[in-house]
Amino acid sequence: MRNEMKKLTFYVLMIVVLGLPMYFIAKEGITQHSSNEIITPYSGAQSLREGFRLFSFLTLEHVKSTIGILLLQIIVILATCRIVGLLFKKIGQPTVIGEIMVGVILGPSVLGYFFPQVSGFLFPEESLSYIKTLSQFGLILFMYTIGMELDLSVVRKRFQDTILISHASTIVPFFSGMLMAYLIYDEYAYAETPFLSFALFVGISLSITAFPVLARIIQERGMTRSHLGSISLASAANGDITAWCLLAAVVAYAQAGTMSSAIFIVLFSLVYICIMLFLVRPILRVIGDLYHNKEVVNKPLVAMMFLILLLSSYITEILGLHALFGAFVAGMIMPENLKFRKIMNEKVEDVSLALFLPLFFVYTGLQTEIDLIKGTEMWLLCGVFILVAIIGKFGGTLVAARVSNESWKDSLYMGAFMNTRGLMELVVLSIGLEMNILPPVIFVMLVLMTLVTTFMTTPLISFISICFRTSERIKFHREEKLKTDTFKVLLSFGRASSGQVMLDLAHQMFSKGEKKLDITALHLTVGSDVNPVSTRDFEKVSFAPVLYEANKLNMLIQTRYDVCGNATQHICSIVNNERFNFLLVGSGISMSDLATDINAFSTWRKFVRLLFGKDIRNTIFSSGSLIKDKTKEFVENSSCSVGVFINRGFIRAGNILVIFNSEKDLILLDYVKTLQKTTHGFVQLMDRVSPTSDDSERVAFALSGYLTTAKETAIPFEKNLTTDILRNADLMLVSYDTWQLISEECDDTLQDMPSTLIIKHR
Repeated sequence: MRNEMKKLTFYVLMIVVLGLPMYFIAKEGITQHSSNEIITPYSGAQSLREGFRLFSFLTLEHVKSTIGILLLQIIVILATCRIVGLLFKKIGQPTVIGEIMVGVILGPSVLGYFFPQVSGFLFPEESLSYIKTLSQFGLILFMYTIGMELDLSVVRKRFQDTILISHASTIVPFFSGMLMAYLIYDEYAYAETPFLSFALFVGISLSITAFPVLARIIQERGMTRSHLGSISLASAANGDITAWCLLAAVVAYAQAGTMSSAIFIVLFSLVYICIMLFLVRPILRVIGDLYHNKEVVNKPLVAMMFLILLLSSYITEILGLHALFGAFVAGMIMPENLKFRKIMNEKVEDVSLALFLPLFFVYTGLQTEIDLIKGTEMWLLCGVFILVAIIGKFGGTLVAARVSNESWKDSLYMGAFMNTRGLMELVVLSIGLEMNILPPVIFVMLVLMTLVTTFMTTPLISFISICFRTSERIKFHREEKLKTDTFKVLLSFGRASSGQVMLDLAHQMFSKGEKKLDITALHLTVGSDVNPVSTRDFEKVSFAPVLYEANKLNMLIQTRYDVCGNATQHICSIVNNERFNFLLVGSGISMSDLATDINAFSTWRKFVRLLFGKDIRNTIFSSGSLIKDKTKEFVENSSCSVGVFINRGFIRAGNILVIFNSEKDLILLDYVKTLQKTTHGFVQLMDRVSPTSDDSERVAFALSGYLTTAKETAIPFEKNLTTDILRNADLMLVSYDTWQLISEECDDTLQDMPSTLIIKHR
């Protein structure tokens, strides 16, 4: 206390001793320069009015300043991208489609057409160069992450399997594009643009595949480990490498102007690639093996990685291949150590995806003037471009997949996957427009083709799935008939530690049942823009505890890792389509007794009091909240029995409390019988059925029939739970309907409850 008073006294003296001289110095300085003052703070009301006018004038000037306009543009772009991206996600489309659409919305086609004054203020001509520079730098970072996403070891392993599919999906649309270019060259190309440059660029524009969008679609559909997913990803990766090499050659030829000059560009480019692959890459591999965790990855190392990225981009830019190709190669040669790649991805990807790429979308949109497509003839040509792009990509992939002995279903899926163009196509088109190879009207047509082919991917995949759903169901039912002797449990967990505890519970609950126990542990990452490099690490970390526990219990379990947009819908879809017998999910932070969750609860209560002026009991931490959010969706939308587990330090069900509120709750006896075979625990049966109820005699008779050993006891009729009853138990079993009642009637008492399993039996 004395020390606090000492510090306070010193602080006050410092303010007084130094503050007074500063005041007199300022006052004397104002007096000396009063002749230069426009207004003074002592001039009265008139000066205040003038001061406000001056303030308004200066504020408007700051708004119109270069940095002010740029910051306002970034704010509008990011906010609009976020809103439109979420809307597109709601209709089952990748958020990138919404972000691409934002470019068109904020460009001259929508905002400039309907609100020209707003467009002129927000995007003045002189400010576009700043957006362009930032977007180009963002593309360099993005292409770096794309290079890191490509796993060259997978490409090498599946090279023979994918070379026909990947190259057919590139060559067929490339040929179609060159043919289209030949037919329209005289009428639409620049007079000074050589035919070969124009034709090669149109061919590349039709043959590119958006590997990042494809990877995330496959992730969301849980196909990453399937034959279809792996062959599609490998084909797309192989095709992307081929397409980018072709693009580099096309850009080199276009910038060189003559074939003889282009030869030197290609030769020096080959030297550069050899240096990157055979000199820089081995060095980086050693670095990746030594530095593969955040503790040892320091700023100098990160700076060195960025230096390699920028040097690679600079070299390809001065060679005439474009800086983006260098960024792609720099990412591709990064160490294959997944932990190192994940760390570098985290350093780069969030900034590039969240900040810089939306700027690129809008800059592309500002150059997309749909009004340039005038008349029926131009719109027909645009439609032909879209049709040729779909036939070339989808058809080429389909035929090649069938020749490679893939099934019709997988071949159709691959055609739909490879037809996705997305952001990668916009990158190619922006290069063509920047180099004056693609005229604006063809650029706009190809942008519309990009939007259509990317937008149609998800509906097309769903349509293919519906077409084959009947045959899949027949096959599935045949397989299910062979598995009637198994009891299938889907164990879905969020936190890695929760999976371990829930597996213990599932083992105690079901391992001694009449049927063989078949457990699948499921972990989900929610989000459509999760990087594939990161998901491998997420999967490994998330399943480590549950696999350790399975090994300790001598159990064989299946693990399943999926990326999805809506966790609740995805889990319900799995249990319904794959005919699980029991779904075991955690309650999250609801009723948790972990210190971190308790602190969160305390903060939430304070926030509620501050906001509403009173304490709201039914918060996300109250017992009643369990049946008002995702848990209710699980129960209502799942076709199997559901168990919601509230973990409050569960280890072993040595003392089991079972609550009965009606005759329907008697099904809990089947669960507790199986549980007791494993744990040999003590069971308390609490009869809450009113003596005047019609169920009273039937429940009492059933419970008395179960009470056969000294390890069971009945609690006489008692309406309310008591703290002593709850504290003596290790595990409480209660039905879903009964929980709805006691969570309202005994909310305060339930704060002391043990680990609890709420069961909705079907």
